[in-house]
Amino acid sequence: MSVTEVEFQVATMKGAPEQAVEGRSQWQLTWRRLRSDKVAGSIASLIPSPSRLNARVMIGLALAAPAIAALVHHPPNVAYPNTGENAVGQPVGPGTNGFWLGTDDTGRDLMVRILYGARISLFVGLVTTAIGTVAGVAVGLTAGFFGGVVDTVLARFTDAVLAFPYVVLALALAVLFGPSLTVIIGVISFFSWAGISRIVRGQTLSLKEKEYIEAARSLGASPVRIMFIDILPNLLAPVLVLATLYIPNAVVFEATLSYLGLGIQPPTASWGNILASAQDFYQVAWWYTVFPALVLLITTLAFNLLGDGIRDAMDPATERLLAARRHRKRRVRRSGEAAGPGPGEPQADGARPAGS
Repeated sequence: MSVTEVEFQVATMKGAPEQAVEGRSQWQLTWRRLRSDKVAGSIASLIPSPSRLNARVMIGLALAAPAIAALVHHPPNVAYPNTGENAVGQPVGPGTNGFWLGTDDTGRDLMVRILYGARISLFVGLVTTAIGTVAGVAVGLTAGFFGGVVDTVLARFTDAVLAFPYVVLALALAVLFGPSLTVIIGVISFFSWAGISRIVRGQTLSLKEKEYIEAARSLGASPVRIMFIDILPNLLAPVLVLATLYIPNAVVFEATLSYLGLGIQPPTASWGNILASAQDFYQVAWWYTVFPALVLLITTLAFNLLGDGIRDAMDPATERLLAARRHRKRRVRRSGEAAGPGPGEPQADGARPAGS
């Protein structure tokens, strides 16, 4: 390169508009790492990946349950004794008479009822997790920040909630108020906040001793401002991970209560009461038990994988692991290109064989 070309490039760079270097926030870095995750990225990112478990698919099917029921002309609570049952009154199998996943014990479309059950289960999981997260953060933040008597009282109350048998409380409330969706949401929310509260309390006890908190106090910041402006943003990462992992727990919790007859009551569809009705037909109608259980398994597994992916994405060490993985792939690619053709591949023109 001549001196004239160098001077021309320097002049071009000086005349170019200045571009500011934009830093990435913690959430931008987390989103980037999450999308690089082969398993969790397919669940959480906006890029569809049908070959892997995807929580968005189940949420979309649950929202589209009325449309699917209208498409197959099988309402969720309508029985079809002529086409939905065989000659001896047992459920028909998948693909029979237009029932894609077969029918239940009364001749209702099992696929439609599973989708309507997904609406109940996912609604309960999301709502109870939101309520438990807000309550757990509030209690844990208050206990950890103020300490003393407040911390002692709230910590002992949290321990009592964690030690209380949830089935006993569900039984008592079901007898007192009757089984209902409200009772399920109340019971699951009551037992969801305690675990989050304990984690938040421990993190708050550590964060309130940091130097920037002491600096805020010296500047005259109020306790409320320190709690919600200086401490709470640093708690969002572990709280988000816990909340994501609590969703499948709430879904299984709801299915358990409904299976025991303490939750959603028939004819309203729920995965729990569908499995409860199917337990007497597992020998003659395998699909009646397998399909609802499989959907429950896939849903809980998808949210658990998403929670694991979010936890890994919020770990700063993940960025170094991803960088090392990309560097290793580039090195393998370059070494493969430099190795040349294999033993059975033709050589380039002009190449002489070894030993000639």
